[in-house]
Amino acid sequence: MKEIVIDPITRLEGHGNVSIFLNDAGEVENAYLKIPELRGFEKFCIGRRAELMPILTTRICGVCPVAHHFAATKALDAAFNVEPPSAAKKLRELMYAGYIIYDHTLHFYYLGGPDFIVGPDAPPEKRNILGVIEKAGMDVAKEVIKHRAYGQKITEILGGKATHPVCGLPGGISKPLSEENRQEIEKMAASSLEFAKLTLKLFHSIVLGNSKYVDMIKSDAYTMKTYYMGLVDEHDKVNFYDGKIKVVDTNGNDFLKFEPKDYLTHISEHVEEWTYSKFPYLKKVGWKGLVYGQDSGVYRVGPLGRLNASSGMATPLAQAEYQEMYKTLGGKPVHGTLAFHWARLIELLYATERALELIRDPEITSKDVRNKPGEPSEGVGVVEAARGTLFHHYVLDKDALVKDVNLIVATTNNYPAICMSVRDAAKGLIHGGKVDQGLLNKVEMAFRAYDPCFGCATHFAVGQMPLTIEIHDDKKKLVQTVKR
Repeated sequence: MKEIVIDPITRLEGHGNVSIFLNDAGEVENAYLKIPELRGFEKFCIGRRAELMPILTTRICGVCPVAHHFAATKALDAAFNVEPPSAAKKLRELMYAGYIIYDHTLHFYYLGGPDFIVGPDAPPEKRNILGVIEKAGMDVAKEVIKHRAYGQKITEILGGKATHPVCGLPGGISKPLSEENRQEIEKMAASSLEFAKLTLKLFHSIVLGNSKYVDMIKSDAYTMKTYYMGLVDEHDKVNFYDGKIKVVDTNGNDFLKFEPKDYLTHISEHVEEWTYSKFPYLKKVGWKGLVYGQDSGVYRVGPLGRLNASSGMATPLAQAEYQEMYKTLGGKPVHGTLAFHWARLIELLYATERALELIRDPEITSKDVRNKPGEPSEGVGVVEAARGTLFHHYVLDKDALVKDVNLIVATTNNYPAICMSVRDAAKGLIHGGKVDQGLLNKVEMAFRAYDPCFGCATHFAVGQMPLTIEIHDDKKKLVQTVKR
């Protein structure tokens, strides 16, 4: 038995490594994605004042702070038995749209997109944002930088800070929106809509215009039939901020729809000794191990999960692109893991359209942005983080101190599927014990499509990102080293 280790894996948030085990014939027996650090937030939040949770939990991740901020704020709404005013909900959702704009832009151009725009077999030094600039052009690069900044500026205006917002309070938000700031956000949102169109045009040209890329998206190595989960509004359309949690089965049929507060009735978590990340699954189906299909409780969240679970997008341009994706990829649901990239860009378009709707709503500058909290109790807050469904569950004592915390982070929901995607990509691509940089990068593409945020589950600073693969024989003797 030989082992190939990719440590650390690259172009994602957080830290992890992949171990690929080869049999004597050089075929892949199994592969594991390991998250070797401990999160700890569920424990050290206990005993804190409840009102600190929206501030404290933003520090879980510097990429996903808005998601954690509003999952925490919504959990406190429920725990203090208070419904925010309509204007406060719209301002929260508007800020959330800004977060999606900068986050989805980050992933496509900096993290996942280089594999497509530059090419999966391109030299490692080219598969990055600089390679994207070289391929797409300096004018596109300027638009990327500008509109990522716009998304963060929207967050800063509404949230008080660009990275770690402070606006969320039980029952509302800390301040109303001025007309001056409304006009500024409207200009940025309108520009971001044009940028989203440009990005999709680039995707259609470079990715969908290349039959090899489309074949890769549809290939068995990157295909996995699972259940899918996401928040939907009252019309069964995708919504990032609020709604019911909907689950569809492997055939796209409705399986579950429930209120966020009932999540423990439907979701449980399995533990394995080789990783610090847990394995959520659907209770109704059960944990059957790292297998997929109708009889496995494994589900997927995130852009593809949301689109598969919903009946469509709530804005016209995003809906048209949604229909185009399913038409091109063979109908709904789409099981190709690499289709996460297209779904993510459809969501980028939706976020810009929705931001314009909200910023032009007459109620958006209302001064009525907070209702008085009630007595402390217990609450669950759920939002759709960029990477998928995010759960915050707090139990408070009579003094509004936190007694218990449960967090199921978006990437944790996807962790069983990510492990299987890495395994299946390795099995489908590595044969005869032959590996090279291109093949290893294609294995990494299997997890990169999910835009995993292991920073949400770990707190370890790597410092530098080298890559060394060591291949050992069955006597643990080193037989080959590949460095990047």
